[in-house]
Amino acid sequence: MINQTLLQWIQQSPLPKLETRLLLQHITGYTRAQLLTRDTEKLPENQAIELHNLIERRKCGEPIAYILGEREFYGRNFRVSPAVLIPRPETEHLLEAALCRLPENGTLWDLGTGSGIIAISAKLERPDVLVFASDVSDDALQIAQSNAHNLGADVAFGQGWWFQAAGHFRLPECGCDVIVSNPPYIEQHDGHLAQGDLRFEPPHALTDFADGLAHIREIAAQAPDYLKENAWLMLEHGYNQGQAVREILQQNGFRNVATLPDLAGLDRVSVGQFQAA
Repeated sequence: MINQTLLQWIQQSPLPKLETRLLLQHITGYTRAQLLTRDTEKLPENQAIELHNLIERRKCGEPIAYILGEREFYGRNFRVSPAVLIPRPETEHLLEAALCRLPENGTLWDLGTGSGIIAISAKLERPDVLVFASDVSDDALQIAQSNAHNLGADVAFGQGWWFQAAGHFRLPECGCDVIVSNPPYIEQHDGHLAQGDLRFEPPHALTDFADGLAHIREIAAQAPDYLKENAWLMLEHGYNQGQAVREILQQNGFRNVATLPDLAGLDRVSVGQFQAA
């Protein structure tokens, strides 16, 4: 297969054509339009060998995002690695819920930021907002900081387990207007953990190694200490966890609790407004 044109690689690849095109763009630096207009070109031998190796990795199940080292989120490309979750379209609902509830010149804290997609996107969409982002993983924070630098987003980063990271920030004394989190929420024995892309993603970012609600309980219990009066806590969760998360929020004093659906109509994000007793 070494002495093949771009078109032949696309036609004869064992992968879906879209994935093969993405790998070719990654190797050659061509745009999709250039792949079409130069499809009679032959790949140099070194690039053909590289493409073959990438195809083999993908055939073994490695996520295309990790192979390419990036994934699009909210119209921007973010660097990713096996140290962070792969950004998913469902998380855009969490971002949009935050954006529409952030007051002018407000403050947002993204707990468990991973690759930084929520914090960075929020800052770029709302430059007036003060944005903080934290993660317990140093490797994840390095990815997030790299993305913030590459995209020109002024985000303050800190390391720590959930709210323990507050010691690395200068949070407003009055508290945050919005706290968001996409915490690990998959139950420890969920069969999906052994399927598809999840097999390659960091387990500690996927599951709490319990019932899927342990981190959500912890965040909901501690968040009032860091929220302004009438501020919001917003949590992404599994499609079957909406009722449980609403109950957790209500048990911790949140009002105006609601669950927002994703584009498939499934429960995806639950929100609650903090009101001091």
